[in-house]
Amino acid sequence: MTIFSKIAAGEIPSYKCAENDKFYAFLDINPVGKAHTLVIPRKEVDYIFDMDDNDLAEFQLFAKKVAQAIRSEFPCKKVAQIVLGLEVPHAHIHLIPINSEADVNFRNHITIADEEQKAIAARIYAAFQKL
Repeated sequence: MTIFSKIAAGEIPSYKCAENDKFYAFLDINPVGKAHTLVIPRKEVDYIFDMDDNDLAEFQLFAKKVAQAIRSEFPCKKVAQIVLGLEVPHAHIHLIPINSEADVNFRNHITIADEEQKAIAARIYAAFQKL
């Protein structure tokens, strides 16, 4: 079981932003910007393009809804979608609110206090529920 599966199962705490029976979204604990969110399938698959076509389409639609919730709460030009990450063998999408391409720099991480992370996640979760 990957660390992401344990997070989605509630075995490891997370800042939950959205969920349904197939997918889970939570704040990145090592963010490159405020509201940096990870979206994962609950079913373990290492490589996003190994997902079944229907599951991949549903994954993208779920991520789109999460991105809409992020953008509604954290105004930005766009919400970047990045698929990378070799460190965890579990498919995931990074969603990062951006105003320029410079806002997506995985070498520059920011620190956000626990209370602020909880508030950010709650805002995204509430916005997601309204969509």
